[in-house]
Amino acid sequence: MGRASQTEPPLPRTVLPRVVLASASPRRQELLRELGVPFVVAPAQTAELHHEQLTAGELCLINAHRKAMAVARRFPDALVLGADTLVTLGTTLFGKPADLADAARMLGQLAGQSHHVVTGVCLLHLRRHRERLFAETTTVTFRPLNPEQIRAYLTAINPLDKAGAYAIQEHGDDLVAGIVGSYSNVVGLPLERLRAELDTWLVD
Repeated sequence: MGRASQTEPPLPRTVLPRVVLASASPRRQELLRELGVPFVVAPAQTAELHHEQLTAGELCLINAHRKAMAVARRFPDALVLGADTLVTLGTTLFGKPADLADAARMLGQLAGQSHHVVTGVCLLHLRRHRERLFAETTTVTFRPLNPEQIRAYLTAINPLDKAGAYAIQEHGDDLVAGIVGSYSNVVGLPLERLRAELDTWLVD
């Protein structure tokens, strides 16, 4: 959308368990910093599952849990945050494109349509035997796009590490006509919901 996500009030820095982000995504790292949460990064080395019989929400929750569990085994005394994002248009799921041709195909399908962006989040603390799973959905409407506009966008960004082959925070105005729901959810973490969930982990 060409604007920064709304900054949330920072969380107290001394009352959360140690937080480990199970993601190498610089976008998720920046979003978590907006909450004022101290964290370390430990990317999960797990393959993301895809299954035609599962919904985007179900897949995102499964993948978020797999990522969190893989990292929690290394950090059993920490609060591990795993996340996964998918784009869905009707019954079609869009993960990360295989190459630029695949990215162009995805954007061509999304052009002029309203689609959903689903992010699943898993908060997991092995030592406390505690887990919380949730998913948020944002509706994004694309402008009509011709092949030249799609090529220009793919030249301007790297789409290969992004679900649906686009990043709303990078030249998003070139693609997006409007959104309904959480902007930060489209970037990679639903900050509003995540802040509320993290509040439940606060200790004296």
